Amino acid sequence: MKIEDTLHETYTALSANKARSGLTILGIVIGIGSVVAMIAIGQGASGSIQSSIQSIGSNLVLVMPGQARGAAAGPVSAGRGSATTLKQEDADAIAKEVTLAKAIAPEISKRYQVTAKGTNTNTQIVGTVSSYPVVRNLEIESGSFISDMNVKDLARVAVIGPTTRDDLFGIGAEAIGETVRIKNVQFKIIGITKAKGGSGFSNPDDMIFVPISTAQRYLAGDTYVTTISVAAEDPNEMATVQEEITTLLLRKHNISDPKLADFQVLNQQDILATASAITNTMTMLLSAIAGISLIVGGIGIMNMMLTTVTERTREIGLRKAIGAKRRDISFQFLVEAVMLTFLGGFIGILLGWLISLLVTSLSGIATEVSTTSILLAFGVSATIGIVFGYYPARRAAALNPIEALRYE
Repeated sequence: MKIEDTLHETYTALSANKARSGLTILGIVIGIGSVVAMIAIGQGASGSIQSSIQSIGSNLVLVMPGQARGAAAGPVSAGRGSATTLKQEDADAIAKEVTLAKAIAPEISKRYQVTAKGTNTNTQIVGTVSSYPVVRNLEIESGSFISDMNVKDLARVAVIGPTTRDDLFGIGAEAIGETVRIKNVQFKIIGITKAKGGSGFSNPDDMIFVPISTAQRYLAGDTYVTTISVAAEDPNEMATVQEEITTLLLRKHNISDPKLADFQVLNQQDILATASAITNTMTMLLSAIAGISLIVGGIGIMNMMLTTVTERTREIGLRKAIGAKRRDISFQFLVEAVMLTFLGGFIGILLGWLISLLVTSLSGIATEVSTTSILLAFGVSATIGIVFGYYPARRAAALNPIEALRYE
């Protein structure tokens, strides 16, 4: 039998009962659609996270306080998020002894309620130094950033992000020279940063920067820092800088065992690798869950094909009587099964693409439907058709032509 004849017979057989064929491929449609949507969301989220991490700075090494351990920590752990084990002296030591560090910016950050001209917002207040824009790739749109003199004089000045400006003074308003109150302390705005894009609690556009000395005196009430950001001279030197910082701080904190370190040193590659591993794991998990519906859909197709073989027993017997071979019968039913899953896969891809567009438009989460995921979806749907169509096709091919012609 020619390929054209096989395809024509397949079209005739499937279109003879459109409702049943449509309902049969529903499981494949849902399964493929779910897999495509999950992969699109996972890849989009991964790209967004990597872009956000790369936007926080170049060749960046982050030093953060860790859980206080050892005899001095006492019986109760403060936890990594609330640990206070880094001070300005640590940043000064890194600046002095780590020669491969291009710039260093200690910072103290916490969320506060900010008021201005009868409006208010809750945003991240970052107390830092003049080198912060170099370390974190921050640009100033208007005005100026915090100077060394501001830090030295405990100046009550602030640089705000564009989102914070829009929330407090209106979209695009001129805010230079205006004042904001943070924890009942008045700050004069001296600069506005350029928009970088981002979302969530670490959105660089929704921050207020003040001198670190001012933040420690008037807001935090202590001298600890929450992060020390270090920009390495070269991306190839980040591991060396990370190692030098670790050795230096272990010596300064009188810790002999690195496992008992009361700080963490992470470089940008570590953060990127961790974020990618998390998003990939979540994508695989969600895709595996969606894959269950593919198995259910495949079982439905097998069930339909077995029913079809029973209904067309006399037709099979007639074909065999006029010379059709076993492989012709088997190939015919296998093509019908694959065609069902292929149609289900095609509609499923359209459904997954539509879902990813809806997710992007409704939630703002970036999605990315790649060619690889489309080819994977077609491959999976064709495989399901072959696997679940094989048994019905074999059963049809094995029918005895005389018994098949007698079948009522």
